[in-house]
Formats: sequence, structure tokens, C-alpha cells
Amino acid sequence: MTILVIAEHTNAALAAATLNTVAAAQKIGGDIHVLVAGANAGAAADAAAKIAGVAKVLLADNAAYANQLPENVAPLVAELGKNYSHILAAATSNGKNILPRVAAALDVDQISEIISVESADTFKRPIYAGNAIATVQSSAAIKVITVRSTGFDAAAAEGGSASVEAVSGPADAGKSAFVGEELAKSDRPELTAAKIVVSGGRGMGNGDNFKHLYALADKLGAAVGASRAAVDAGFVPNDMQVGQTGKIVAPQLYIAVGISGAIQHLAGMKDSKVIVAINKDEEAPIFQVADYGLVADLFEAVPELEKSV
Repeated sequence: MTILVIAEHTNAALAAATLNTVAAAQKIGGDIHVLVAGANAGAAADAAAKIAGVAKVLLADNAAYANQLPENVAPLVAELGKNYSHILAAATSNGKNILPRVAAALDVDQISEIISVESADTFKRPIYAGNAIATVQSSAAIKVITVRSTGFDAAAAEGGSASVEAVSGPADAGKSAFVGEELAKSDRPELTAAKIVVSGGRGMGNGDNFKHLYALADKLGAAVGASRAAVDAGFVPNDMQVGQTGKIVAPQLYIAVGISGAIQHLAGMKDSKVIVAINKDEEAPIFQVADYGLVADLFEAVPELEKSV
């Protein structure tokens, strides 16, 4: 049994989600190979080779893979994947864009966002916005799986000594072209990798009031998130959204400020180790999942908290 893990990377470095995906592969058992598809991605391949438990790294270095366009990467994965029992990728935007195409090309079902490995063919995944956990068994010859990174502790980034092997396959499909991107820049930690997250909801009132959360986050070394209601209201950009249709986070500490606790939001953060809720409505659903709750006016409580840190 051999497993192919699709690396999430920037060509220069691996994304943290790759380590969680390798950890899921380790739970399945068998040899683990990591595919790094990119352009001038030798540094990412070298980093993948150092991951504990990885037996081999496949480096597909081609300009067509520079930006991981799914129209170009999916045929490569499908071609290489014929020789594997499992194909895994993180349930990121890239993974969720590439693997369904791979599953279709291989004519197999896809198992999405697993949070637990029960055996080589049986997995657990959340359904109904995380309110129920489904146990799914697949009889497919090749199991195509996306992995929810918050469900698995990261594999050790050091300690491995895998070989790096150059591979080739279908390159530019000619169906799409990379035009450009605008990346949000921040001195704060990346939302999905932060150990502490401070999030604001509709109760913040407007975008300017998020300054209170930024001040607190800077003191705590935290990332700042938001509920869908805050994003839809235009308070903050949508890359800050935490929830079922946003980012899934599981930090050591999650502070929810002015967030009512809709199911959609809880699905994205309820795996946090410690949840603190600040809301003036004592009946807010967020208090049902919070480890600590403070019924107070956030515009008084947050500044006081920030001063005490």
C-alpha cells in the first residue's frame, strides 16, 4: 500500500497543511510519497524530503505548474495516481480544486475533509455543518481524499531523509492561464496556523471598531478573524472569515467577540482547544460551546482586556 500526498506549497516553502496531510497518511499506513508540482520548486521538495515518515518525494518542475492551476496539475496527479492506493491533499482551496478533477479522471468517488482514519478504507468526516460525524467506507481501488488539517496533529518537519525523484507528465492543458493575484499582507500570524485567534462578529458594529480587536491581537500575538455576518456587512475582507464557508481553525485559544454563534460559524472553530466568548446577549448560542463566557459590552470589555495583557 503506497500513498501519494499532494504538497501544498509556494514553490519556495511548504505550507503547514502539508504536514497535517502527511500525518493523516501515516494513520492509514504504508509508504508515503509526496508530490511537489511547481516551477523552481526545489526548495519545497527538499523541505518535503525532511518530513518524518516520507519515503520519497516526486518533483514535477514545469512552468505550467508554477501557480498550481488545477487544469494543469490534476492531469499530472491522475496520471501518477494510477500507481497508488490512496491520493491525499489538504482540504484547502487548492486541494478542493484539484482532487475532484482527479477523482473524476480516475472514475472513483472522493472522500472529503476527513478528520479521522479508522482503517485503510474507513474514515470519519463532518456533515451538517459539523453537527454530525459520518463514518465512510470506500471500496474504490484508488481512494481520493481531502484532509481537514485541524483533525490531525502535524507530522514532524525534520527527521526524514527521503530521496527526491524528478517526474514529468501532462503539462499545460491550454485551458486556463494565470493572470495575477493580490495577496493580503499582515504582520500577524496566518489565520489557519495561529495559536491564538481573536474574531469579531456583527456586534462590532462597523469595520472601524475592529481596531479594538487588532490592538488585542497585537498584544497576544494572535490572528484576527471574523464571522460571515461581519464579512457580509463589509466590515472586513472575506479572507478573514471563519466558518463553514470560510476558514477552518483550531487554535489553542479562540476569542469570539460580538459573535452570536450561528451553526455556520461554529463549524469553523469549535475544535479550538479553549473558547472564550464575549457578548452582551446572555442567550447567545456561542455560550453553549464556550469554555469561558463573559456577558458584557464588548466596547468596554475588550479595551480593558487589552490593557491588562
